[in-house]
Amino acid sequence: MIAALAPDSATPAYPSQQRVLGLDLAGPGNAADTALALCRGNDRGLTLEHLYQGLDDTDLLPHLGAEPDTPLVLGLDAPLSYNPGGGDRSGDRNLRRTLKPLGLPSGTIMPPTLTRMAYLTLRGMAVARLASLLHPQHLRIVEVHPGGCLALGGAAVAAIVALKTDPEARVSLLNWLARQGMDGLDSLDEPSDHQVAACAAAWGAWRWSRGRSAWCQPAQPPLHPYDFAC
Repeated sequence: MIAALAPDSATPAYPSQQRVLGLDLAGPGNAADTALALCRGNDRGLTLEHLYQGLDDTDLLPHLGAEPDTPLVLGLDAPLSYNPGGGDRSGDRNLRRTLKPLGLPSGTIMPPTLTRMAYLTLRGMAVARLASLLHPQHLRIVEVHPGGCLALGGAAVAAIVALKTDPEARVSLLNWLARQGMDGLDSLDEPSDHQVAACAAAWGAWRWSRGRSAWCQPAQPPLHPYDFAC
């Protein structure tokens, strides 16, 4: 069993009802692979209300700015900061060390400034800024790693590794999320790997918001302003 690292105890708890968005981002030129899980959460669990794919930043705006008086938790599957000079952040190293013994490949965690990651990092930081502008009063943002959320929660690692290529693995992971208390997944028909990742991101963000993360690298502002959690 991997010991949990709790989020910052100084972070205030939200009321029992909240909106939870899980966002599996792709780079700014690849809206087709961006998926959004729009959920409602409370102390008992999480309910998926809508699942989208193919969103650019303009498409995200109404979801980020909706219901400004309702607490919003946004879980972003994208780096939300980078190290000056490049390379791993401390959270990248720590999570890689945590996940590798479970069977997830080291390449599951990549430095934010790696060539293939740089545009994703740029978009992640931009979307976090947009959310802060559109929902300034009741917003909490967390960087999440959907595969890490699933693996550390106890989902089958073989299914996580096969997520991109095997439709049966995707269904099995959604069934696992349903057993963890996430409702509304039974209506999904042939979900994509990005949609499953968005659901896992929402589940990880909900757990973080309730102080239930299996792993958390606390924010280190100003360079790393958001928790990184699974």
